[in-house]
Amino acid sequence: MRQLSEIICDPVGDALTEMGDPDPDKTLDSMGRPRHSSQGELSLPCFALAKSLGKPPLEIAAELARRLGPVCGGIDGCEMVSSEGGFCNFFVDVEWLAEQTVGATLADVVSAGHFRAPSSLLIEHTSANPNGPFHVGRARNAILGDTFVRMHRLAGDEVRAEYYVDDMGKQVGILAWSLANLDEGRVTELLSAADMDEPSNHPKKPDHQRVRFYQAANLLRETDPAVGEGVTVLVQASEEADEATLKMFEEAYQPVLDGMLETLGRLGIEFDEFTKESRFIVDGSVEVIMEQLADSPLHGTEENGAHFLELESRGVSGKSTKFFFRRGDGSSLYATRHIAYHQWKWTQAARLVNILGEDHRLQSKQVCEALIELGIEVPEVVFYAFTKLPEGKMSTRRGNVVYMDDLLDEATARATEVVNQIRGGDLSAEELAMIGEAVGLSAVRFNIIRVSPEKGINFRWEEALSLDSDSAPFIMYSHARACSIRRRILAEGYDVESSMDIGNWSGLSESGATLVKQMALFGESLDEALNSARPNLLCSYLLTLASTYNRFYRDNPVLDEDVVNGRNLALSEAARQVIAACCIGLGIIPIESM
Repeated sequence: MRQLSEIICDPVGDALTEMGDPDPDKTLDSMGRPRHSSQGELSLPCFALAKSLGKPPLEIAAELARRLGPVCGGIDGCEMVSSEGGFCNFFVDVEWLAEQTVGATLADVVSAGHFRAPSSLLIEHTSANPNGPFHVGRARNAILGDTFVRMHRLAGDEVRAEYYVDDMGKQVGILAWSLANLDEGRVTELLSAADMDEPSNHPKKPDHQRVRFYQAANLLRETDPAVGEGVTVLVQASEEADEATLKMFEEAYQPVLDGMLETLGRLGIEFDEFTKESRFIVDGSVEVIMEQLADSPLHGTEENGAHFLELESRGVSGKSTKFFFRRGDGSSLYATRHIAYHQWKWTQAARLVNILGEDHRLQSKQVCEALIELGIEVPEVVFYAFTKLPEGKMSTRRGNVVYMDDLLDEATARATEVVNQIRGGDLSAEELAMIGEAVGLSAVRFNIIRVSPEKGINFRWEEALSLDSDSAPFIMYSHARACSIRRRILAEGYDVESSMDIGNWSGLSESGATLVKQMALFGESLDEALNSARPNLLCSYLLTLASTYNRFYRDNPVLDEDVVNGRNLALSEAARQVIAACCIGLGIIPIESM
């Protein structure tokens, strides 16, 4: 509750100093929102002061409350100070808070949520190998990354969403080899023999078409060494910037990438730039970096001529303390090219953020240490845990995946059925399809981002498509309810803006006061989600806001016997705008009718 913390900061700091606190600023940093509303809007724990002040925490909290009661009671915005269980608790004046919050929200809900100076960011996310359709495991990166892009833009940041295209690695090499050497008959034969030739629900999409060739080539590699040798030749040629090979690779992967982007487009995920890995080979920057790393005191060589940095002294432990950046044949590795990519990215933005799976921790650490050795700043990294099937990890190569296209189709179908049951058939086919698509896709996104990135997800259909009260559909319904109020006001011939009353906040109902307090936490919750790199915190905030609004809606009529209650209308409209802003920030579609 920053509105309150800003007005009490100085008096609380003065009181702590008078009581003998050697570092009042540090103590103030521990002040935060309490677990229970009965403890007010802000709570200051006094346990850490016990040693320095030589008193029990309960006594310290009580003394602090006694000192601050008369002082804070005379400040506009602070209603009361109390102590409980070693905490000093501060209660906001709701009338004052409404004056600070509602008008500003109605004027510009986005600006009302800004708590810091904007910055320029480049967020790299997804960057999946373009060798087949997105499966649910891959999708977590894309959905998380896009959510970070959206939240940063909501916070006023200038954001560039970047896709790093692996256009020269082994995965693309296998795909290119398969398309050049296999026909449909041979692919079907290989997949059928391995019981992997299940009919696709999207046979016309190029990513679904070509993944079959990729899978068949992988099966053939297991028994025919010539396949691996052929792929190796192609990959080596790509790493030498061979123009014909790179063109061959692009012709192989580009239709797949287009299909993948079509899937992401259904989820509202878009990119500003696509940067090819090969550009840093072609422009010579990778070669320069390898020469610079060879001059490092950490540099070493293997008997086969491979070059590495020994990173044990930099905190890299285990079997992989060596970071290899040049092969014995003189070619570069993926990680080396990634260093060149980061060097270039720093010319594009003031902050870099990478969204990576937990299996990239070691390589990310190695790349960052190499960047430090080169005098290049390291990026911010957000790691996420994997999405798994009940029987294990998903793999495009093995074919044990749930494709994102199928999940989105199923989600849309289930949501459409539920909406149709609720609305009793009073929607047109077009309206039903639009609402069903929006609800289904939003449910999938929310199900993924509501889980903290560091926690794994075990994929289950019933959870992924949940339409329960703690889901995206619940939030969307709350927004639609607020929109319906606006439509009713307009239908009665009232002008919404001129009918709102923001000049009198005395005597607010309990649910109205609770709604004001929750709306006032919007910017703070967004900031906290960004600072901690946990979009799930904004999900939790939005769920609480939606529940709070529903209680307000139930208890406080906006239109009563054709008479508009201007104050209730203002609160409803402000809540509608905050819910919509949060929905956009999380990738939930804020439809106006359900």
